Amino acid sequence: MHREVDVAAEVRSQDLTVPRKRRQPLARGLTLQKISLKPEFFLKKKLHFYTIPMKANMEIGNQDQPAFKIRLSCPTGLSPSQVSVDFGQVYDRIPHPDVNLENSISEIWDQRVQKNASLFNGLKFRYGGHSFSGGAGTDQEPHVCLHLGLTDYRTFVGTNLNPLWERFLLPSEDDFRQCQHTSSPLGNGAVIETSDKKIIVLQRSKNVGEFPGHYVFPGGHPEPEEIRISSHDNRDDNSHQIMKEKLSQEMFDSITREVVEEIGVPADSLTKPAFIGISRRVLNVRPTAFFFMTCSLQSMEIQQLYHSAADGYESTQLYAASMDDLESMAKKMPGCHQGGFALFKLMIDAAKDA
Repeated sequence: MHREVDVAAEVRSQDLTVPRKRRQPLARGLTLQKISLKPEFFLKKKLHFYTIPMKANMEIGNQDQPAFKIRLSCPTGLSPSQVSVDFGQVYDRIPHPDVNLENSISEIWDQRVQKNASLFNGLKFRYGGHSFSGGAGTDQEPHVCLHLGLTDYRTFVGTNLNPLWERFLLPSEDDFRQCQHTSSPLGNGAVIETSDKKIIVLQRSKNVGEFPGHYVFPGGHPEPEEIRISSHDNRDDNSHQIMKEKLSQEMFDSITREVVEEIGVPADSLTKPAFIGISRRVLNVRPTAFFFMTCSLQSMEIQQLYHSAADGYESTQLYAASMDDLESMAKKMPGCHQGGFALFKLMIDAAKDA
């Protein structure tokens, strides 16, 4: 049966900082060398969806405190032609009927801006679910359609990051109905393998608006403004189709752009991203799409480029981690990025099976 899978992992400390003095030296092992994935894997392998029961070692900590849920797993990777977007107002956030709760959105935003003047508002794509077709057992290649609306960072801070965020949720087993009153912008993250078989991990700056000080994979958000979307204006059928194609491409272009800006590597050193799935952080119900790519540079070269990265201010340190390192560091990641690590491990398992 081919459907979404939920994964349990532990929510670690609520402390949103990882003190500099606690950083541990990285191991020297090249654990990833044996399972290094080459771009040809995604081209030659017949792609399909899996419903994979998680192994015991995929669960990080106490199942009573889940840190993430895997909403979609595509462990053999999908290309842009296999990912489309249904963009419409129907996927926008529905305001909460509690007026006082709605008013708290602007109050929370104003408080956050007063504490951190570097925060700024901007449009984001809202994750309203997805559908898929094809894959194993059919004659069609797998295809995912992402359902996206519009939201903004201010509403994200005022709903998902609100201390009262759970009051925005509906008591429903349906993930998308449960989150209909939240902003839930779709973030993105990249698992990047270097030419010397390490995985790139960043430690977030103390000045960012979300999980300062934590380990994360490079990433950010696909941006509506990059493809000149500012509203749900009416378009004829021809322009609507062109926009859908641009939206799909932005899902992939945006993660390459984020990687280049955050770690400083040239775009031509990266392979085309392969979409491997979506995780949702249980804390704040934050959704993130994850991609896998390789970099032709060695980790030491990337370290040197990192110091001149355009968005280097968003992080304080770049690590080149072995698989053993990554297992440990993932426990100090936000739940959505712990989910990204779980998606990466599902991809590794699929490569071994192949």
